Amino acid sequence: MNLAHLLLRSARSAGERPAVYLGTELLFDYATLARRAAALGASITERHGLQPGDRVGLFMSNHPSVLEILFGCWWAGLAVVPINPKLHPREVDYILAHSQASIAFTTDDIGPALVDFGAGFGAPTAELRALVFVEQPEYAQLLQAEPLAAPVERSGDDLAWLFYTSGTTGRPKGVMITHRNLMTMSLCYFSNVDAIHPDDAALYAAPMSHGAGLYGLPHVMAGARHVVPESRGFDAAEVLALGRHFGSVSMFAAPTIVKRIVDQAVAQGEDGTGLKTIVYGGGPMYVEDIQRALRVMGPRFVQIYGQGESPMTITALSRQQITDVQHPQHLARLGSVGVAMAAVEVRVTDSQGRELPTGETGEVLVRGDSVMAGYWRDPAATAKTLRDGWLFTGDMGSLDEHGFLTLRDRSKDVIISGGSNIYPREVEEALLHHPGVAEVSVVGRPDAEWGEVVVAFVVPCPGSELEPLMLDEVCREHIARFKRPKEYHLVDALPKNHYGKVLKTELRAQLAAMAPR
Repeated sequence: MNLAHLLLRSARSAGERPAVYLGTELLFDYATLARRAAALGASITERHGLQPGDRVGLFMSNHPSVLEILFGCWWAGLAVVPINPKLHPREVDYILAHSQASIAFTTDDIGPALVDFGAGFGAPTAELRALVFVEQPEYAQLLQAEPLAAPVERSGDDLAWLFYTSGTTGRPKGVMITHRNLMTMSLCYFSNVDAIHPDDAALYAAPMSHGAGLYGLPHVMAGARHVVPESRGFDAAEVLALGRHFGSVSMFAAPTIVKRIVDQAVAQGEDGTGLKTIVYGGGPMYVEDIQRALRVMGPRFVQIYGQGESPMTITALSRQQITDVQHPQHLARLGSVGVAMAAVEVRVTDSQGRELPTGETGEVLVRGDSVMAGYWRDPAATAKTLRDGWLFTGDMGSLDEHGFLTLRDRSKDVIISGGSNIYPREVEEALLHHPGVAEVSVVGRPDAEWGEVVVAFVVPCPGSELEPLMLDEVCREHIARFKRPKEYHLVDALPKNHYGKVLKTELRAQLAAMAPR
């Protein structure tokens, strides 16, 4: 089971179909994409002496060559190490060294900083033999090799994608994702997320090193188009323009990106024509925000919940469920992340691992063929996270009687005040009812009397004049007294990691620095 067969199949059955675009310019069709991938696979194994199972780093901004490199590596039986292009060279150096990558590919906008830092070269734990710039002549030479006739045989359990977590609690861990894991993810896209037709187009406005890139796989299976924006990143106006140009466009976006697309649509007086499906996930989508998105853009949205350890594949909230406003539990479902996808099981357990009744909050556990093989070179972390066939996600949530999962928070973010559990997301949802609140994040601060007290960091909307009393009043209307924040801090921005997730650890550190000594 080698994922490269997905590309080979589409190239054989529909080789003339358009495959890869940069902006609105067609670069090559499926037959050409497959030939380039097979040639690249031959070159990197012959020229650099790589063997099946060796790792190849991808430290690249979004670029049309990402797909051919990805499939070229798989064609040769190699594993890919995707690296967020926003990382500091020191962080990249760690990932290249820890993954024992043999070579790496990069782009001209970020690669020079890596060279200047000396990442991998000469470091005692690194095995990096070459850093290939995809816009330079060396890369074009790699594509001139005689293509491999067929993908190297690989087992479904062989490593395909070695993804490093964002490392919000220390050094990032290498998540071992297999060919079977990604095939399962792709099939679950078809069964639980959306249908894909050959005339559809996958738009890569989010980093291809993350979920957006993985969602290229089901689009390759369907022989659909792949569009890298000319900006090679996210620009809301460009997304809307490409939707109009191509039609039937699908994309993955974090909730913060969805909000910016909706804002741009409002500013331009548009409704997102041509954007077929926006799959959102990777962070909390507040009910107020998805309701506004539906009002402005209509039924274009699907929610998914996944983790690096079960990529893009735990639960889904379908387009129909999102838009079924007549359902008596519609609002509750909008606040959920949907139901388990076809290939996974989901349960909620207490701290002793006992399954909890409907409606009770505990840790979310996942089992299925989408779940990782383990953490690279970290058996202790693997044993802690994978137990008895279940992935312990570290997320807290509850299941209703129909199987809809509502996430409360990461287990480490739950606030325990006076013996009661308080889930920050519930407080955040309440505060977002105030029209002057743009963003909010809630954390706990140690307190001698209560154990912890609730503290809210609030980003006001431009021109809004917020006062703590106003915020407290909106909390009175929506949540119990004991859940209300004891402090409100008005800030210009919230600290976030490279994937747009709020760094609550930094907010807690700020509170600690404010404490009297």
